[in-house]
Order: sequence, then C-alpha cells, then structure tokens
Amino acid sequence: MSGNGREAVAVLGGGCFWCLEAVYRGLRGVTEVVSGYAGGTHPNPTYRLVCRGRTGHAEVVRVTFDPAVISYRTLLGIFFTIHDPTTRDRQGADVGPQYRSIILYADEAERREAEAMIREIEAEGLYAKPVVTELAPLGAFHAAEPEHDDYFRRNPWQPYCQAVIAPKVGKARERFRDHYAEGAAGGP
Repeated sequence: MSGNGREAVAVLGGGCFWCLEAVYRGLRGVTEVVSGYAGGTHPNPTYRLVCRGRTGHAEVVRVTFDPAVISYRTLLGIFFTIHDPTTRDRQGADVGPQYRSIILYADEAERREAEAMIREIEAEGLYAKPVVTELAPLGAFHAAEPEHDDYFRRNPWQPYCQAVIAPKVGKARERFRDHYAEGAAGGP
C-alpha cells in the first residue's frame, strides 16, 4: 500500500466526487478525503474542462487512511456498494467519461486486491451485467477547486444532494455501520 508509515491512500472514481467524498467522510481510520481529478492527460484539469469530457480525467476522491483501522478491501467494498460498476461512463443521470468507474492503484498489492474483488463480485453474480470498472496505475492527482470540498455537508438541501448523494450515504452507513465513527459528519 502506498503511504508514509501508517497511512495509505486509495484513489477511486465512481460518478460524481461529491457522492464519494460524502460516503468516505466519517469512516473510522479515514484521515482525509479530497475530491479531485485523475486518470487523464491534461496537465491542469479544472472542473469546467473535466465536465466537457475531453481531458481524460475522472472525478475521483483521494482517501487517506490508516490500514490498521480500516482496510483497503473495506474501502473497495464500500466503493462497489455505492455505485454501479457495470455502466461505462455513467452513473445515473451523470453521463460522460469523467463519471466512469475507476480504481487508480498505487502499487501491485492494490491492483491485485481490486482484481480479486472484481472477480468475487462477478462470481457471486451481484450484477446482471459484467463489471466495467477500469483499473489503472495512479499517475498525477489534481485536487478539485475549493468549492467542491465537503459539498454534501455544506449543501444538504440542494436537490442533487437529496436525490443522489443522501441515498448513497445512507446505504453505505447501513451496510458498513461498524466502520463509521459515532456522530460522524459525512452529511446532514
């Protein structure tokens, strides 16, 4: 795992980064969640450029965590619970390559763990269609603009937050309740 001693990093994209950020905040062992862009070629991606779908970047979150408290496997389990990994370049009404399902691995251990989880999901028949989650080595990560930080917590009554983000947060907190800190502030 990547990291500096105790901390490791996972970079995941599964639709809008506002959703992923809200879900991963408040998990025990997660010390930081940063929305951003990765997996593309533009040297200085911005929200506007990425939304046009021409930079090659996906909206992602960089999750910094303590693997002694929460495992990379658990983070992947949450990832595969909160989005549809069978739709290419789309999550619900969010359409375009920036919304693709992607795991950007920092090392071979992360790649192998992600591949193993995808094999398990497909063997269990959890989805009617094949998993299309892209696995790619992590290159540059570009933090998103500050207005995207903690979006769900700051805008809980915004219609997108209520219709799209809140159900994902609820699903993750229900299925992985033992991993969330009591009173965690992931959302409203």
